[in-house]
Amino acid sequence: MNRVILMGRLTRDPEVRYSQGERSMAIARYTLAVDRRGRRNQDGGDQQQTADFINCVAFDRAGEFAERYFRQGMRVLVSGRLQTGSYVNKDGQRVYTTEVILDDQEFADSKGQASDMSGYGQPSAPAQRPAPASAIGDGFMNIPDGVEDEGLPFN
Repeated sequence: MNRVILMGRLTRDPEVRYSQGERSMAIARYTLAVDRRGRRNQDGGDQQQTADFINCVAFDRAGEFAERYFRQGMRVLVSGRLQTGSYVNKDGQRVYTTEVILDDQEFADSKGQASDMSGYGQPSAPAQRPAPASAIGDGFMNIPDGVEDEGLPFN
């Protein structure tokens, strides 16, 4: 089974190109910085946080979505399959590639948290929304007296 699930931050805005031919298709490429657990220093000190930089490719509508909504520093959740390959560069050397071909991608933070990002730092505390005046502690809205059942959305 070849299945990859990653959560990380975009290192830069996605690079999008369109294929040639009768049916043009978006191809978005971006890199995710995915944190990994660090190891203890040789002197027994604290763990150091490091990251892996994973190349991701999204096709067609997923590529268009990435182009439209993904920006550098956003935290996203992706899943897909790992694909390896190789090519010969202009110097005649073989170059090996590894990338995740995406099946699914989504935001990992709320819109408010994503807009509070500064580079790759931690998001600021989420904004607290005041509860509507008509909300009761159990999550239901208080329906004023005198409202007939016909005015409610569910009978």
